[in-house]
Amino acid sequence: MSASTTIKRLGLEKAFQYLYKDPEKNLPKLIDWADKFSKGEFPSQRAAVRAAIEDPDNAYYPFVRHLVNDVDPEVLTTVAVNFFINANLIGWDKQEELRNKYNCNIPWAILLDPTSACNLHCTGCWAAEYGNKLNLSFDEIDDIIRQGKEMGVYMYIYTGGEPLVRKKDIIKLCEKHDDCIFLCFTNGTLIDEAFADEMLRVKNFVPAISLEGFEKATDSRRGDGVFMKVVQAMELLHSRKLLYGISCCYTSANYDSITSEEYYDMLIRMGAYFVWYFHYMPVGNDASPELLPTPEQRQTVYNRIRDYRTRKPLFAMDFQNDAEFVGGCIAGGRRYMHINANGDVDPCVFIHYSDSNIREKTLLETMRSPLFQAYHDGQPFNENMMQPCPMLENPAKLRAMVEKTGAKSTDMQSPETADHLCAKCDSYAACWAPKAEEIWEARKEEKARLAAGEQ
Repeated sequence: MSASTTIKRLGLEKAFQYLYKDPEKNLPKLIDWADKFSKGEFPSQRAAVRAAIEDPDNAYYPFVRHLVNDVDPEVLTTVAVNFFINANLIGWDKQEELRNKYNCNIPWAILLDPTSACNLHCTGCWAAEYGNKLNLSFDEIDDIIRQGKEMGVYMYIYTGGEPLVRKKDIIKLCEKHDDCIFLCFTNGTLIDEAFADEMLRVKNFVPAISLEGFEKATDSRRGDGVFMKVVQAMELLHSRKLLYGISCCYTSANYDSITSEEYYDMLIRMGAYFVWYFHYMPVGNDASPELLPTPEQRQTVYNRIRDYRTRKPLFAMDFQNDAEFVGGCIAGGRRYMHINANGDVDPCVFIHYSDSNIREKTLLETMRSPLFQAYHDGQPFNENMMQPCPMLENPAKLRAMVEKTGAKSTDMQSPETADHLCAKCDSYAACWAPKAEEIWEARKEEKARLAAGEQ
């Protein structure tokens, strides 16, 4: 670590120590400090943060207080340092160096499945397609993280299966790699007092709990009593002053419910710090295309989430509809990639084709493989940021990449051809294209008006 980076890390730690002496008094002083050292960069972002800190009428004014007052100071400091200094300041420079040197994608985050096993049997879960007997060993995960850090990757996201089936190994990895952030998509039912205490001890583990509706809908999909177990898990996390959020998958059947104001307000009352919305993907031979949202339904989701962001104290991300903020598809290692419990390296958590396995190749070799190079050379897959995905909105692109590179299905139970998968998306893509054009043109006009106003 360079001397300047060490100084910045210590500076951020000192800033948090200063903040907690008198949060209300010192919050505005921290943004003054940030303005001073920003060199004029990110003016709109800094203005938004200042408004959230200083304006009681701002939607995020209570959100900032929620973070400062309801999260353990050492947890918030650790997450902030690991995110801003390690994952971005240190990590980004190293990633850029390798991108330029090898002319390939280098991820900002790595998703991996510690296990394909799960304690639940949820209807429609694509992870279940893998079977339930596959595992990455502790040493394999440790080596993935070691290699990742050499590439500048300090953000790791566990998927599954149910990752907390491996909770002891997960905590050991948090402890060993205390300079990283670990996010985990989990059903939440295995979070108990002992594990919450371990989370508080290591300070760098953040769960995103899957919740796709109110009690009746949740229990009908996941099993009787699961909703209340999730509520209890969140209460436990809140009592330990830990960070946590929610993960939602919207379909044609549940989109109205899980993007309703009532549902959103429930998440806020539960103390969640973020919610991440995912568009249903028809992955797997038995997946139902009927669950794909119609264009009108997807637009409703788009409009509601953007509306809530302006007036609700909850940080929301919309994986499919927010592509404009990240320049299109982020898969294939452009910003992230996925390693399943068999060691296969997929370009995306939703696209199960691979030409590489971490038991046979290094991570850097995988980033230079034909499939990942095809992603690198093809991105963005559409200039319209409402059509980012090579599967969902541009299925011909995925067909071509799989055929050209010879990538194979990584589904261990029932391998699915790219033609079969993409055929489920052809009609969806064609129906969505006009609506995507309408939304994107309106969005470009809106951004142009804002830019003119700023000038």
